[in-house]
Amino acid sequence: MRKIELLAPAGDLNRLKVAIEYGADAVYLGGEQYSLRSAAVNFTHDELKEGIEYAHARGKKVYVALNIIPHNKDLDTMESFVKEVHALGADAVIVSDLGVMEVIKAAAPGLEIHISTQASVTNYRTVDMYKRLGASRVVLARELSLQEITEIHEKTDCELEVFCHGAICMSYSGRCLLSNYLAGRDGNMGECAQPCRWQYYVMEEKREGMYLPIMETERGTFVFNSKDMCMIEHIDDLFKCGAASIKIEGRIKTAYYVATVVKSYRAAIDAYMANPDDWYKDYYKTELEKVSHRMYDTGFFYGRPEEIYADGSYIRNYDVIATVDSYDEKTGIATLTMLNKFSLGEELEVMEPEGDFWIQKITYMEDIDKKSIETANHAEMKVLLKTDKPVSTFAFFRRKR
Repeated sequence: MRKIELLAPAGDLNRLKVAIEYGADAVYLGGEQYSLRSAAVNFTHDELKEGIEYAHARGKKVYVALNIIPHNKDLDTMESFVKEVHALGADAVIVSDLGVMEVIKAAAPGLEIHISTQASVTNYRTVDMYKRLGASRVVLARELSLQEITEIHEKTDCELEVFCHGAICMSYSGRCLLSNYLAGRDGNMGECAQPCRWQYYVMEEKREGMYLPIMETERGTFVFNSKDMCMIEHIDDLFKCGAASIKIEGRIKTAYYVATVVKSYRAAIDAYMANPDDWYKDYYKTELEKVSHRMYDTGFFYGRPEEIYADGSYIRNYDVIATVDSYDEKTGIATLTMLNKFSLGEELEVMEPEGDFWIQKITYMEDIDKKSIETANHAEMKVLLKTDKPVSTFAFFRRKR
């Protein structure tokens, strides 16, 4: 069966490693310039070098986003940045602008070019055009149905990438001017203030100051708020439509979010490849309910959705309690970094890169000075904990709310 790539977001070096350890085939990230996620930590030169080496040592790929819509001043140092990225061994760059493509082709011949969803590609002729201009992959607009994607695949031999999970921008392919207009922060330059998530009222033109609520819920109206995309139950259709890569949104999401989502999609993909006739397990979706998210939806994949908007609240059913720094096989002691308070007697779920989660009851723990404690209650304090079985250094301890 044709393999499909699982592509995960990496907002920093730690999240890059987490994504890879939990099963991503490739990651996408931004450097300190030209990326559409200025809210992410993004990567310095040294971090980019370490991240690419880490990924390549494990047979994984790294794609660097250069997908801003640039102004003249943005081109001044772009050539040197492209050369730097190429020299460090990036597998591809993600772009949305024809001028940027020209810079890349001149500065780094041979560096693969992927066309960003920001380019709003919705038909096979545009895909073919980008391929003739030197692109090896096109990230299709999120407003396409599976039928349209299938037709594009049948009429072109260019690689196609589609989003499978995460937030959906209320504006076409993410090309929005709301943030620029309302907050002075240009979303097309990576500085979106997400004004689509704000609460709005209506004011009639001749009745200035009289605010008329549009009641969707008791909390008001959120007319621009889209649901989150989730295609975990439809991996089979993503294979059949011809996508070469399925992409998880979320470079500003937490490491726990990345780990959970990647692990679920990795399991679903592998199960489908092993047995296309009997692959789905409720476990995949159940795990995705354990991360912070809005109501899930399948977006435009099955045609124009009847209702893609929801209120602005997140669903948070679980808290991340601690991450694992190290594990001593001789003593059976794990060193944790505490993120949320926990105490003796609690039973916490442990999620690791491999296998199902398991339950660890807290029966004894110590602080970093090896003094017995009953409660871990200081942010980022180090806790020594004897676990019932070996635990991965990339594991997360979590608790249902």
